[in-house]
Amino acid sequence: MTQIHQSDVAIIGGGLMGCSAAFFLRQRGMSVTVLETDKVGRQASGTNFGNVRRQGRPIFQLPLANRAIRIWRDSPQLLGSDVEYLQSGHIRVCFRERPENIGKMEEYAALAREEGLDLELLSANALREKFPWLGPDVLAGSYSATDGHANPRLAAPAFARAAARLGASIVEDTKIVHAEKVGEDFRLTAEDGRQFAAPILLITAGAWAGKIAGWFGEEIPLTPRAPTMSVTEPVPYAIAPAVGVMTPEEVETVYFRQVARGNIVLGGSTRAASYPDDYRSYVLPQNTMTQFEHLRRLAPALANLQVIRVWSGIEGYTDDALPIMGPSAKVSGLFHAFGFSGSGFQIGPGVGETMAELIATGATDIPLEHYAVTRFTK
Repeated sequence: MTQIHQSDVAIIGGGLMGCSAAFFLRQRGMSVTVLETDKVGRQASGTNFGNVRRQGRPIFQLPLANRAIRIWRDSPQLLGSDVEYLQSGHIRVCFRERPENIGKMEEYAALAREEGLDLELLSANALREKFPWLGPDVLAGSYSATDGHANPRLAAPAFARAAARLGASIVEDTKIVHAEKVGEDFRLTAEDGRQFAAPILLITAGAWAGKIAGWFGEEIPLTPRAPTMSVTEPVPYAIAPAVGVMTPEEVETVYFRQVARGNIVLGGSTRAASYPDDYRSYVLPQNTMTQFEHLRRLAPALANLQVIRVWSGIEGYTDDALPIMGPSAKVSGLFHAFGFSGSGFQIGPGVGETMAELIATGATDIPLEHYAVTRFTK
């Protein structure tokens, strides 16, 4: 007879959302099993840019982002390991041909201030006085001194280890191929026949989550996309904040940061298709070249650096680029946290704590109405 592994909560997906949810659920005394097809943090959680930025998010998302930033700041003590979080600031700039964005920055700053995020608006001269490495194509910027960046390769594994020390079961190399609700329990079957059961199921499976939700009658369209990431040779450390571009054009959305070792990490601009069924994504050389085309406008001195590595991952995008967070509309005990559409890293720990709070108590003060699954399943 097949032995069934029982816990209070089962989580499908061992990325930053799933592992942080497990950690906070264990803090609340609930037994947890995290089921990951590959290794924890292997996909979008570990292959993204590493931006820990609040500015630029929808205003209604700032309470969640504020919760997350407190966790990032406390992460060394909370997790017992260093995820290379640096509160070194974040600049959002606009190019000269888009002067209308200055007004949008001013409007955003006023609204963000009401949510506890203070932004300093800087004209071209003031911006270059503060950050002299910016290029002449930069017209203005919005500076958040309390944002920063972290190492995505370290974050989800650190939460997984911390959750395991509290008693969570972290089960890697385990692909769940079937799930159903049997009586009061969700019954999950792995590819190798192992079975897991729990009265509560949290789906945090990224680009694969829509398929899993579909097993429970909630068909949610997700588009898999592959970010373009690269890192350069090291140069003397001189750029503290992460930098991004405010623009409606995807091709211009380049962002970069310098790590303490001196390397420049580059992301954004055009993305490629990815292939969740094959667990594959690819970096297109032309996308890397496009990044450097716009990096030259942002910081001309960086444009001739040598690239030493490129990589990508598999991200799941919803049609409105907002995540799905909260309870299922159809099945009691089922919860969702996926579809973060390339901007989930900063809010990840906040998502985990919020979902743990919601699961354990039935409520949360974080506004979730914008993330309801019903916007896709009505």
